[in-house]
Parts: sequence; C-alpha cells; structure tokens
Amino acid sequence: MLDGVRVLDLTDHRGEVAACLLGDLGAEVIKVEPRGGSPARWQPPLLPDAQPGRASLQFAAYNANKQSIVLDPDIAEDVDILRGIVAEADIVFDSGPPGYLDDFGLAGDEILAVNPAVVRVLITAFGSDGPRAHQPASDLTLAALGGPMRVQGPRDQAPVQVSVPQAWRHAGAEAGIAALVARARARQTGRGQLVDISAQVAMTWTMLNAMEAWAVQGSDFERAGSTLKLAASFELCSACADGHLVAVPLGRTVGPLVKWMHDQGAVGPEWLDEDWETFDMRLLDGEAGVSDFDGVYQAFQEAFRRSTKRDLLSLGLEVGSTLAPINTLSDLADFDHLAVRGFWQSAAVTPEVEVRGPGGFVAIDGARIAVERVAPAPDEHGPSIRVREPLDVPPLAAAGPADELPLAGLKVADFSWIGVGPITAKCLADHGATVVRVESENYVDGLRNQPPFKDGEPGLNRSNFYGPFNTSKLGLSLDLKTDEGIGVARRLLDWADVAIDSFTPGTMERLGLGYERARQTNPGLIMVTTSLMGSGGPASAMAGYGYHAAGIAGFFELVGWPDGPPQGPYLAYTDTIGPRFITPTILAALEQREQTGAGCFIEAAQLEIALQFLAPELLDLQASGRLAGRLGNRSDYVGPQGAYPCSGEDQWCAITVASDEQWSALCVVMGLDDLAVDATLASVEGRLAAHDLIDERMSAWTAGRSALEVEQTLAAAGLPAGAVQSSQDLFSDPQYLHRGVHHWLEHSECGSTPYTGHAYRIEGYDHGPRTAAPMLGEHTFDVLTDLLGLTGAEVAELAIANAIV
Repeated sequence: MLDGVRVLDLTDHRGEVAACLLGDLGAEVIKVEPRGGSPARWQPPLLPDAQPGRASLQFAAYNANKQSIVLDPDIAEDVDILRGIVAEADIVFDSGPPGYLDDFGLAGDEILAVNPAVVRVLITAFGSDGPRAHQPASDLTLAALGGPMRVQGPRDQAPVQVSVPQAWRHAGAEAGIAALVARARARQTGRGQLVDISAQVAMTWTMLNAMEAWAVQGSDFERAGSTLKLAASFELCSACADGHLVAVPLGRTVGPLVKWMHDQGAVGPEWLDEDWETFDMRLLDGEAGVSDFDGVYQAFQEAFRRSTKRDLLSLGLEVGSTLAPINTLSDLADFDHLAVRGFWQSAAVTPEVEVRGPGGFVAIDGARIAVERVAPAPDEHGPSIRVREPLDVPPLAAAGPADELPLAGLKVADFSWIGVGPITAKCLADHGATVVRVESENYVDGLRNQPPFKDGEPGLNRSNFYGPFNTSKLGLSLDLKTDEGIGVARRLLDWADVAIDSFTPGTMERLGLGYERARQTNPGLIMVTTSLMGSGGPASAMAGYGYHAAGIAGFFELVGWPDGPPQGPYLAYTDTIGPRFITPTILAALEQREQTGAGCFIEAAQLEIALQFLAPELLDLQASGRLAGRLGNRSDYVGPQGAYPCSGEDQWCAITVASDEQWSALCVVMGLDDLAVDATLASVEGRLAAHDLIDERMSAWTAGRSALEVEQTLAAAGLPAGAVQSSQDLFSDPQYLHRGVHHWLEHSECGSTPYTGHAYRIEGYDHGPRTAAPMLGEHTFDVLTDLLGLTGAEVAELAIANAIV
C-alpha cells in the first residue's frame, strides 16, 4: 500500500513500532543506528547465547521489514550520508528527548532546511515541551501517570500494570497514525510537518470511559479487580477445571446455556422458564427475576468447574453464548482458530534460530500482510545504502491552504459500534473527514447506555463512554432491518470513500451491503470490517466485546499478582489497540487508491491485532520456552520496581530502578545507607532476590510523603517515578494543561463537555476533536438531503416506513 514511501527510523525501543507498522504496509524503511547498534538491540526478552546485537526478541519483533545502516554523528562523511537520506525521505521517526537527529544537527526546523516536505515524528514520554518534558520515565511510571493503573487491580492492593511492556508499543502505534495524517497535511500544503507524540496521553486512552469520568459525572471510577462496573456490577472471571474464562452474567449469556447448566446440576428447573431476553432490563428496573446477577455468577461457577476452557469455548460457539477462555500465551500457541486462519508465520529471530511468530495484523483483499524481511543485523544494508544512486524526489506540490484539515473531503460511512470501529472513524473525522455515524433507536450503540453520564444523569445522549469515540461525526438514524433502510445504506456506500463495520463476519453480506456488491457501483470504495475473531475460523461466530478479546488474547493472564487470579486490564483493553493498527491501514489504502483508482477490502480481527502487542513475548515462548505471566508491578529484568503507598487515602507512586546507577541514587535519596553498601544488592539479580525487603524499606520512606512529592524528589535525582493518577488528577496535571489535552466542546444536550484529545500534536493546526459527539440521529435530515441528495418527500416516505427511527 505504501510502495514508494520512504521512512527513516532513528528510534530506540521507545518508537520502533511506528516504522515497523509502516514497513508492514509496504513503505521502504531504513533504520539508522549509532555505532555499536541501537540500544533497542539489548531490550528484553533476550535470546540466550545469541550473537551480540541479535539477542533482543523485542527488536526481532518490531524491526522486521527494515534495512539497517550504522552512522556516527562524529564522522563528517556519515553526517553527509544521513543528510542525503533525509533529503529523500517522506517520514522520519525519532525518539527522545532530545532525539538522535539532534546529534546530526537536524533538530526541529533544521531538518526542514534539508527536506522542506519531510514529516518528522518525535516520540517521547510526555511530549517535547512542558514541565515534565525531560522527566525520566519507564513503562510502569507512564502507566501510572497516564491513568490506567488507577483503575486496574483489586481495591485492597496496590494499583497494577500489565506485566509486559505496553506504553511504548501504544505510543509507537499512535505515531504511525500521526505520521500518515501529517503526511496528508504535508502533501496538501506542500510544507513539511513536525509531529510530537506523548506516550503518557497514549496510555490515558487505555482508560476508556474512565478518562473524563471525574469532570463528567463528578467522581472517578475506582479499581475493582475483575469486576465490570457499568450500569450494574458484574464479575467477569469465572473459574473452570483448568483456569478461568470471561463469562458476563447477563441474560444473553445465560439463555443459550441454561439447559446445559440445568443438566450440570447448577440451576433448578425454574431457570428453564425464565425470560432471559428481558432478564437484564427487568433487574435493572428493580423487578424480580429467578435470580440476581450475583446468583447467575455463582451458578456459572458451579456449572463451569468441571469443564475445561477449550470445552467451554466449544459449548459457547455451539449454543451461541460468548464464553471466552482466559488464555495463557501457551494456549494461544495451540489455538486452532489462529492456525486455521493462517496467523502464524515463520520468523528468523537470528540467522541460527527460526520460530513461529505472529503474522500480519490485517488482510487486504483476502491476503494477510506479511514480513518480507526479518530484523536486520547492525549495518547489514549500510554498504549498499552508502553507494546507491540518489533517489528521485518529486518536486514540492503547490502550497495549499494551511487552515484546511488534512482529511477534508474524505467521506466515511461508519456502520460500526462500541469501540474499535468508532474510535477508528473518530480519528478520521477529527482530522477533517465527513463521517456519518449510522445508528437507530432499534439498534442503539450499547455505549450510549453506559456511564459516565453528564452530571450523573443517564440518557441516550448523555454518555461520555460513547462521546469520546464519536467526536466530529454526523449522526444518522437508520434502521437496517427495513428494506427502505437498506436502500439508504446502499446510497451511503455509493457516496463513501471508506466504509467501516464491526458486525460478526458475514452480517453485511446478509444485509446486501457486502463489499462485492458495493464495489460494483463504487469501485473506489475502501471497506473495513473488524470483528472479534475474524472470518473463516472455528471461532469466527463469537460475538463479544474488548474484555472478551482481552481474555482470549492473553492480557487477563498478564494483569494481577502471582499468587492471585487473573485480574485483567481495565474494561475493553483491546479496543484501544485495534484502532492504532486499522487507522493507518485505511490511510495507506487511500494513498494506494490515489495511484490505482481502486478501493480494497480490509479485514481486521481484533484478536490478531491485539497479539501484535505481545509479539516479543510470543517469540520468547517459542525460542526460549519462557512463559510471561502475572508479576504485579515487578519486572524480571529491572528492580526494584513497584507502586509504593504514599500519604493520603489510596495514594501511590510508581518507581522504577533500571540500573545500578539509579539504585545508588535511590539509596542516597531515601537514606538507605545500609542497603547501599550491601554487596549482594549491587546487581539487579541480587536486588530482585531481595525485592520484598527492599520494598519494605522503600514503602516506609514513601508512606510519609505525598505521591507528588515522591515523584518530584526521585525525578530530580534521575529516577523514573510517577504518581498513580486518577481522572481528576489528569484534569489538573500541569503537563496536560500545558499541552491542552482536554477539549471542552459544546454538546447539543449536555452543554460544555470534556473530550480527551489525541496523543500527538501536529505543528500548525488544531489536532481536534472538532465537535462534540452527535445525539442519536441528530443530523439525519441533513445527511439524507445534503449528502445523499434525497428530496423532502423521499425523507418523509422513509419516516413513514420507519426506516429513520
């Protein structure tokens, strides 16, 4: 898709996902490394006994489809070579601060003097400026300061992270989106762009409906382990014979299972007579049922205890009930659905070691994108790059209006719902696309019924769970269960450049809205379908939400404490991963369409996309037999590390000691003189062995200080530290205030309402969101008449036919 796009990657582990993503989509990527190789080559997990610079399985996972050249900023010839490569580049990724480009004299505007049309993307912990810009950070402290730790784990224990690195993977994927949005702006204006990524904000987006909770409803959501707290509270995790599964105790889950549960002796005969279709709403309205939600959960526990995860998955698929196994990474390696879909691919992590690794994250026109080149050795392509002829660089386009949004003129039909699809379309809308969000009163997006509600008052148009995922869109009320509604949907597909749906596989085809039919009248249409499992596999029929996907993808097994059950990341975690891969795929498809005039069909399985964020750990399992699991807030590779109690109720500060030098600094700051001279603690291995003792001493020091004082004191000494922030804290975070992260927009019913902005800034224009989320059907008449060309009489006929309700 991105054939002809030239990308330079000067990042370390903090940004390498970005260029990898674009390389997977077809861009030519050159990784520029310092003498001795990129520090990313020593990021764990490491392959034992590997060649120097080839041991990192993280590097192997996120540097495929790249070439490598080693350049030294102290050598004049190397500086000239880099300037020549920059002059030919479309996009340059760097991580910092300050960034490797700075060493070559190409910081900030200087790079534009070499290439006036280049897009430079800088990926940092907090953004390139502001009060925290140069503060040390770790994966743990970013999860704390960004907010997701605050809502993860049991209330009676410390807030907890995902036990494998996630922050820089989120930031890198977000940088892939920002790069292509900025590239669209560069081509539109004829001027280069500077893009500034904040990993902290990228992590805030994993809070989902907790992001703006305090400002919207007047209170924060608090962590509750694996309990799902929405309109009612539900325990997500049920035990079974060989582990756990996600089974939400709602009527739609119980109804198809109730006969089997009765046969298992878990429920009495009266359960067979219950109306499970209306069970949930009756309980929420205060009416009595055969049981309550807790009673259903207890019945699940009894019914599931003698069956395995695999058997329960098969049972759920057979009867139409979503029973999602909480997989380990070992379970995933043996999951037949992934094998049938051809997900795994051969991956040479070194010249001597070849394993089975995760495959491409999407399929285009039925073909999964593939790794064409394994991660390179240091300077593997340096000799050929140094002597190659200068590439042809087309002249700058005529400068266009700087105030026009980069995706202005793009038309998008959004048939999706809940998280992945709407967040994807929201990004396009925020940057100027005209996005029509299709709903109806008979098929309302489920998020409209979930908190937080503005001022705590429920209502279909008052949810700020729905709101942040649907900014800048137009709302069209359209019932797809009517022939007339289907007719309007076909007109919408003829109008659109991009169409997105998130139904279970085959639904759009059954409605007569599938890609093969749509492209007959609109051959330039780019259609995206995203589902939990993808089509063509034994589990394809499974319908569910992000918490089901998080269980199946292995994330539940990676959140919690080693001596306790899986807790899971907050809510629908994988809903925040999917858009970060689907959005750049759409932007790449639009570039391809400019060259060919043809659209394409993109299939995105949310499970397979989520596994991209576990790729290093999956390679490690295959290559070394190590199985990643729950570690609380500790790490197998650095220490001490954890969330430590501070003064005040439920106040914590996350701290990482990532080197021997940082250990010495910690001992000085905390006055741990006896530990400082203990030779057994001079190495990370010794500190990990004595982690409990060290934690006691650190906790005694932090307990008498506020979380902010602990953070600032340790950060001043060069230590990664971060207060575990809530939604309320984020609204007063000086870094967020400096960057203008929160946008207050006028909503038609709710008035002034906060929306979290993007994790990046593109210099020179407001990066959105532009307008508040639409009320249900708010723009129906305007869409039908102004965009689709219907007359007033035709709209009236649709209303009579109940097609627009």
